[in-house]
Amino acid sequence: MTLKKTRFISSILIFGLCFLFHFLYQWFPNSLFSIFFPVNESIWEHMKLLFSGITLYGIIDYIILYKSKIPFHNFLFSLFITSFISIPIYLIIFLPIYNMIGENMLVSISLLFLVIIITQIISFYILKSKQYKIINYLSFLLIIISYIIFGYLTYHPIHNYIFLDKTKNLYGINNYNI
Repeated sequence: MTLKKTRFISSILIFGLCFLFHFLYQWFPNSLFSIFFPVNESIWEHMKLLFSGITLYGIIDYIILYKSKIPFHNFLFSLFITSFISIPIYLIIFLPIYNMIGENMLVSISLLFLVIIITQIISFYILKSKQYKIINYLSFLLIIISYIIFGYLTYHPIHNYIFLDKTKNLYGINNYNI
């Protein structure tokens, strides 16, 4: 197996995890899951799908890369960068479409897959590079900080349309009304 093949496999498996993650909080509502998985149907909460899908798949990815003896570098840096940039990439493409046509599940799902493919291409180049050693160590801390921010904004959402669950007309997990 090659690094390129693992990125292709990663794209498919991350996409599958995102579907599973969409329902995990609904199936197992608890404080821990509220940090990692969407608690409502807002745009913001769905960004957890991307971030957690990529980040939590990283555990499986590391095992695959290590056991397959595929040379790679900057694993944590790749994991953080691809998880983090998936959010603005998705939002930059999604928000104009959403503002023009509204919610469309087919568009949302297609865009999710496209963004995952883009991030895995970026991951491929970062994993091949030997330039990011120092930043690699900082990346673990940045992943933790990102989840702290996700948790905070889940319980204290900004009253903005990105944080609004339009299906229930509520914000965040605490059911803040408009």
